[in-house]
Amino acid sequence: MATIKVKQTGSPIRRTKDQRATLVGLGLNKMHRVAELQDTPEVRGMIRKVQHMVEVVEG
Repeated sequence: MATIKVKQTGSPIRRTKDQRATLVGLGLNKMHRVAELQDTPEVRGMIRKVQHMVEVVEG
């Protein structure tokens, strides 16, 4: 299955609890951390929810 790399670029300070939990679910909880995840609709939805705090490094 294809993978996708996601990098955290924004701070979770002053964000809602569900957005913080989404970052932890993606494996991101510190700035500039990169996580390699499977490219599934569920992961895409999580990325879309916190798109202002993450960037896709490579598809």
